[in-house]
Amino acid sequence: MSHSASSSGKRRIRDLLSESDNRVCADCGAPDPKWASANIGVFICLKCCDVHRSLGTHVSKVLSVTLDEWEDEEVDSMIEIGGNASANSIYEAFIPDGSSKPGPDASHEHRMKFIRSKYEFQEFLKPSLRITSGKTSSSKSSSSYRSSSLSTNIIDSFRTNSSSQKPQLEGMVEFIGLLKVTIKKGTNLAIRDMMTSDPYVVLTLGQQTVQSAVMKSNLNPVWNEELMLSVPHDYGSVKLQVFDYDTFSADDIMGEAEIDIQPLITSAMAFGDPEMFGDMQIGKWLKSNDNALIEDSIINIADGKVKQEVQIKLQNVESGELELDLEWLPLDQ
Repeated sequence: MSHSASSSGKRRIRDLLSESDNRVCADCGAPDPKWASANIGVFICLKCCDVHRSLGTHVSKVLSVTLDEWEDEEVDSMIEIGGNASANSIYEAFIPDGSSKPGPDASHEHRMKFIRSKYEFQEFLKPSLRITSGKTSSSKSSSSYRSSSLSTNIIDSFRTNSSSQKPQLEGMVEFIGLLKVTIKKGTNLAIRDMMTSDPYVVLTLGQQTVQSAVMKSNLNPVWNEELMLSVPHDYGSVKLQVFDYDTFSADDIMGEAEIDIQPLITSAMAFGDPEMFGDMQIGKWLKSNDNALIEDSIINIADGKVKQEVQIKLQNVESGELELDLEWLPLDQ
């Protein structure tokens, strides 16, 4: 028998909601979503919530994060899927040309078309998850069966990925090394409160998100804080965002940047064991018009470690710079 979620369940949902990718609606990107589809595992805004409701609970079971009673298994299912980035990596794996994701101000028609394509017809899925066999009948009951069985299928695929593989593969296949990021300091950060801001830094790599401490009322904060990320085989760039912490409303963004870690990893791999070399420069990430670097970022071997100093100008914001140090740790360390 299912039990309604305890206060700890509610807290787990709120913690999940506070992760950076869950602070915007999974379907249109509107800030501060207050609703969730418990069976799909995404947080959504009120306008998208209306569309989800119209699909029926066999496709999307909508709950309010704050107002509704949650069952324990609904909380577990949300936590297991991991939120918007995880779910979208499956449900939006292949958005074809001609289908565009709605923005926060999109019309109801645009929202409806996209959300039905995404969840009810599952048109953007990875091919391996598309259920095609024996689907000749296109009756309502067949499509509703397909939706619910697919949600189960997707949740099962998350389960097998997250529970059975990780413990055995950790450090063997899944990850090629660790990235230690030292957030050193910020300069001239943007004002988001009356006269100041309470900044903190969020780093995202693949499905992982780590965040720094909040610096109260400080536009030139000195963190000197180390954050660790595991680097998977098919790594992309590290996404960096700075937010202003707010107690009562959604945290405002104070700029962002992409950090290309390929030069660091390629240089480190090329040299092998850095302890065999003296201090020397082994690579560079070059400043260009399409990256956030203030100057070329040098990759060095120093004290037997591969390190990189990065100075970035935050993007999509009126002001602000950050200084970081990156260090590559191969798995055998």
